[in-house]
Amino acid sequence: MVRKKQFRPIAEMARKVRAYRELKSRPRESQKYALDYDTMTRPLTGKMLPVLAWRDVRLESPLFPLLAGMRFFGVGRLFTRKSWLEDHTEPSYWQITKVKVDYTAENMDHGKAWGILTYKGKQESEVKEVDKIMYHDWRLIPKHMEQQYRDFIPLPQPPPRSVPYPPLLRAMLLAQYKKTTGKVLAEEPALPLHRQVQFNKDYFKKQEEERQAKEGTAV
Repeated sequence: MVRKKQFRPIAEMARKVRAYRELKSRPRESQKYALDYDTMTRPLTGKMLPVLAWRDVRLESPLFPLLAGMRFFGVGRLFTRKSWLEDHTEPSYWQITKVKVDYTAENMDHGKAWGILTYKGKQESEVKEVDKIMYHDWRLIPKHMEQQYRDFIPLPQPPPRSVPYPPLLRAMLLAQYKKTTGKVLAEEPALPLHRQVQFNKDYFKKQEEERQAKEGTAV
């Protein structure tokens, strides 16, 4: 007989209090990403920026200082990055759709932003949070160039490449197919060379959320 899990209201309240205190004690974006331009270190952690980033830090700007000086905080405008302009010939940019400003920060130059990403000419369908907003390489796309970026048509993807299976693995696949279906495989099996799963930040974040949903939160 399975023992019914007993609900403990005091333990549940203690868990909520701990979560609330942890949330309140968490440093704000303005504290987390504050930078001392003389020593090139972050006061909160004491870590120094890489030497290769010093030039961009002095000459370029993060995303929010650009948004703070614009009407409606740049909602609807297009923003790109210096690294994208140097590495890709296809246009890569964010179209800002929503901005949440940290009004406690000096000059309101910190917060969170959401938008639609177009990377290498391919536009994503859903709105998501803009990442790496603290990097010092963001640039505003002038209005007279926005239509040029939007009108770009990406080249069609080449067909996926494939190679024949190794002899032993090919024989195992053919034998397994014949044992399961009772028929001989008509087409020659081929091994695709393209990766099926995209191991990006969203993939690992989704995996972590599914794991927490299954295990629950310890009290």
